[in-house]
Amino acid sequence: SDRQTDRQTDRQTETDRDSQTDRHSVRQTDRQTDRQTDRQTDRQTDRQTDRQTDRQTDRQTDRQTDTQTDRQAEIDREIETRIQTDWQTGRHTDRHTDRQTDRQTDRQTDRQTDRQA
Repeated sequence: SDRQTDRQTDRQTETDRDSQTDRHSVRQTDRQTDRQTDRQTDRQTDRQTDRQTDRQTDRQTDRQTDTQTDRQAEIDREIETRIQTDWQTGRHTDRHTDRQTDRQTDRQTDRQTDRQA
């Protein structure tokens, strides 16, 4: 009877150990899975954030480029109009100096506008 009790106790102890080991393995596996899932989620979030940031930056750059291009075209039109007007009125001055002065004035105006914005 003592042997039987010992065997039962041994089996119970072994079953308890197996159960503990199983629970430990499950917890470890869960942790690894959680970490892996977290890393995947972080990478996906990072990629998504990067794409959003890239799109926003692209849009902002496009707007700035469009604004600068429009402004430069406007400056060029103003200069061309002044040149034509000067020729029509018979005014013959140094065109190069006029253009430089016009561009400097326009750049100064643009900088002041940018600072105020």
